[in-house]
Amino acid sequence: MSNVLGNNLKITVFGESHGPCIGITIDGISAGVKVDDTFIKECLSKRRPSTSYETKRVEQDNYSIVSGVFEGYTTGTPLTIIIPNENTKSSDYSELKISPRPGHADYVANVKYAGYQDYRGGGHFSGRITAGIVAGGAIVLDALEKIGVKIGSHIVSVKDVKDRKFSNPSEIDVINKKEFPVFDNQEAIENVMKEAAEEGDSVGGVIETMIAGLPVGVGSPMFDSLEASISYAMFAIGGIKGVEFGEGFNFANLKGSEANDAFEIDNKKIVTKTNHNGGVNGGISNGMPVTFNVVVKPTPSISKEQDTVNMLANKNEKLVIKGRHDPAIIRRVNIVIRCMTAFVVADALIARYGEDVLRIGF
Repeated sequence: MSNVLGNNLKITVFGESHGPCIGITIDGISAGVKVDDTFIKECLSKRRPSTSYETKRVEQDNYSIVSGVFEGYTTGTPLTIIIPNENTKSSDYSELKISPRPGHADYVANVKYAGYQDYRGGGHFSGRITAGIVAGGAIVLDALEKIGVKIGSHIVSVKDVKDRKFSNPSEIDVINKKEFPVFDNQEAIENVMKEAAEEGDSVGGVIETMIAGLPVGVGSPMFDSLEASISYAMFAIGGIKGVEFGEGFNFANLKGSEANDAFEIDNKKIVTKTNHNGGVNGGISNGMPVTFNVVVKPTPSISKEQDTVNMLANKNEKLVIKGRHDPAIIRRVNIVIRCMTAFVVADALIARYGEDVLRIGF
């Protein structure tokens, strides 16, 4: 099982949903990065359930930084954060040892790990693991912002209800301050989520992310391209099933004359008149805002009866999932996407500008 991401800035995640703790180790982070506890707690609160129609499992996320920070700043050595699991109900998952949930990793984990995996709450495959990503990612997000790189994510659609997309980088600050990250259509989107909860069902949607302030030349061609690295990180987040940059799949409907981003000089700086390619050419940032969408599938844990199998008896059976679950994870996963993006961006910046870039900039 690979739990390591990055080339220069490496993260390792650990723990299980119902184990004693979860956490993250960040190796390669610049020395001298300020660690803002208030900002970490703010980011963790965005991942935490906060509405009547989200999961009733509410963890306080009382994290501890056990290495890599001294007198409020990173030391440059591996930084480890531990978050205890304090609100577990493992008995809700006892039947999942032999009856896998449709849409979950229960069955494949059982086969791959010969039945030795921790199945409670999905174990290591649970969305609970992302709390560590957010706690560590908040430190990197804050450091990036201090050197002029901002990352924002918001809900574009839930099921068939849509919101508008980013119109300019200044909106990143606006959307990042919101507890429910949409621009104009919050009530309609929330109603879709509430309706799914009342039906014992779930819904998915699309999230847009923008990276502003990234200089030209970040990323590499081929296998370490900025797009490839971001996509690799996004698919590590449970429930993400698709990634597209700029126009994405809409490129299939355009001609070259429509899809190309023409260059111009603006205040002695080379820019593009449009941004159809999402700020990336040849796998390398071109100085325009990097934009990409991810699609989040409907939460697989639902209250409706579903078909499954009894792996022990080798027969078909019915399953009604117990426990505490979200009818939609799309609000809570926004901050996870921002933090994962921050790790990738920081890794790429260190590759280009050196290990101290998060302290001194570029």
